[in-house]
Amino acid sequence: MNWRRLFSRKPGARLTPELRARIQTSFDEAARDEEHFPSTIDPRIYHVKLIHEHLGNLAGRRVLDVGCGKGRFARVFQEQEPRAELWGLDISEEMLRYVPAGIRTRAGAMTDLPFEDAFFDGAYATESLEHAVEIEKAVSEICRVVKPGGRIAIIDKNAEHWGRLHTPEWEKWFTRKELERLLRRDCREVSSRFVSYWEDVEPDGLFLAWLAVK
Repeated sequence: MNWRRLFSRKPGARLTPELRARIQTSFDEAARDEEHFPSTIDPRIYHVKLIHEHLGNLAGRRVLDVGCGKGRFARVFQEQEPRAELWGLDISEEMLRYVPAGIRTRAGAMTDLPFEDAFFDGAYATESLEHAVEIEKAVSEICRVVKPGGRIAIIDKNAEHWGRLHTPEWEKWFTRKELERLLRRDCREVSSRFVSYWEDVEPDGLFLAWLAVK
């Protein structure tokens, strides 16, 4: 499948009010589907370990889960780092109802984060940026709300494998260089690597992790 040709069909995609409402409704409905949108995640998966290693010691630090869904990653970090101040942001208030007590939540879009500049010590987004539509704006917003010296982790799907999974019409995957370029606009250190769910399983190219320091 020619993924480059596929992505050339929708340049300059915009998060219109109509599209935002459609995405929100989709995730509101998905909140009832625990099988495909679970509230928990195995804390042993490599995604969790990599994010935690990159963000470092979270004690006394304020961290944002961007597009948190039901808070499955934040739930793990809450257990591992009880002294951290964890926040979850999601477009769906129905998803946020499942976020554990003690994790602060806000409803909103990734392209217009409802936080002041440099509010967080770190931020991460796991398989959520792909739903932002206006990707460049969303990456800029994530960087904006993180303090200078703060750390950012993004894990999402590789555009070179587009077509492997069924996706909604608004979803977009990224090339390695594409997201590196966007992060470098605001971050002084940026790297990326292929990852899999399990540390002892060789990555097959579907998932990429981008790690940055503002």
